[in-house]
Amino acid sequence: MNDAGESGIETHGLRRTIGFWLLVLYGIGTMVGAGFFALSGEVAGEAGLQAPLAFGLAGLLALFSALAFAELSSRIPHAGGSARYLETAFGRRWLSATAGWMIITTGIVSAATLAVATVRFMGDFVDVPQQLAIVAVTLALGAVAAWGVKQAVGLVVGICLVQIATLIYVAAAAMSIPNVPAQDLAALAPPMDAGAWIGILGAAFLAFYAFIGFEDMVNMAEEVRDVRRSMPRALVLSLLLTTGLYMLVSTTLVLSIPAEELAAAGTPLAEAVRHHGSLAVAAIGAVSILSALNSALVQIVMASRVAYGMANRGYAPAFLATVGRRTRTPWIATVLATLFVAALAVSFDLTTLANVTSGVLLAVFATVNAGLWWMKGFDRNRLPDGRFSLPRSVPLIGAAVSVAALAFKIAQTL
Repeated sequence: MNDAGESGIETHGLRRTIGFWLLVLYGIGTMVGAGFFALSGEVAGEAGLQAPLAFGLAGLLALFSALAFAELSSRIPHAGGSARYLETAFGRRWLSATAGWMIITTGIVSAATLAVATVRFMGDFVDVPQQLAIVAVTLALGAVAAWGVKQAVGLVVGICLVQIATLIYVAAAAMSIPNVPAQDLAALAPPMDAGAWIGILGAAFLAFYAFIGFEDMVNMAEEVRDVRRSMPRALVLSLLLTTGLYMLVSTTLVLSIPAEELAAAGTPLAEAVRHHGSLAVAAIGAVSILSALNSALVQIVMASRVAYGMANRGYAPAFLATVGRRTRTPWIATVLATLFVAALAVSFDLTTLANVTSGVLLAVFATVNAGLWWMKGFDRNRLPDGRFSLPRSVPLIGAAVSVAALAFKIAQTL
């Protein structure tokens, strides 16, 4: 029997296969990745011994927007994420469509950047033709994303567990580096000096980019069991666990390795295990490759789900809502996203575009927070059925924080 609608597009729904703890691990996997592996040294270079504080402040900045996404996912448990939320808040189709396409663009550009990074990591071990390898890596990731959401999420979670184990190993190895001068934990406290705080805040804004990814979780809303309860709790818990992990590893790094050495290192985490030999260093390089692959896969999955959600709302061509009969994934959206990723990765230097991606996401975060603040102004009573609900001031603070972060980034660029 053909379940196509009048338009000829298949109307199979997405399959709800993701439970709470799988969602938590998926959320950690969207954040713990190439960002922290690359940024830990640069954050230490800017903040010095206060790098753990910088990561903590970055986690706090991210938490405001994560809380807004948590409530919105409870109110509006559908794929489409930011675009769907803004439609409900403001009722402006053009604003919702713009936000959706911005999110899709950032996902595709980010995935392309990570595909290039993956091949560069591989180049440290084996000589490969770069463009051919980029295409092969991208198509393989697209195939996993189209295969099935449980397989894609399972791969993300599997790599996430490897990443967590690696970071714990790095933390333990850093504390066992021989001939390290004893450090007083009191040195981690920030000095009461305005210049030092400017450096810490600058490092915190830089560290914020290592948390980007939590917003991708809400695009899985139609594939999560008991989504109104599971999604908000998983979103907040995954961010808190990621923040704690970053602060732990960062603490061991700055207490054991001079900040200037971490800042100058191409692979900062490898410095913590160098005394364990070349095999340990190679293992960190291998996990870096897995991290880049993991993050790229998450971005492809996210972009295809946003496209699916937008197509269902009439903001994108209807064929993007086509769901495979066997895989129950939005396969046309996934294929197109994968092809765009491959084309960008082999055609352009994406460093500048990747930086722009972070700025675009901050603009989206500010708008989504403002949307929730506006929406809550019309609430007459608390949300029913025990749904997650915030004080109205929280999304207002989240919007202000996002605008401040975006302004800081623009000021740095000028």
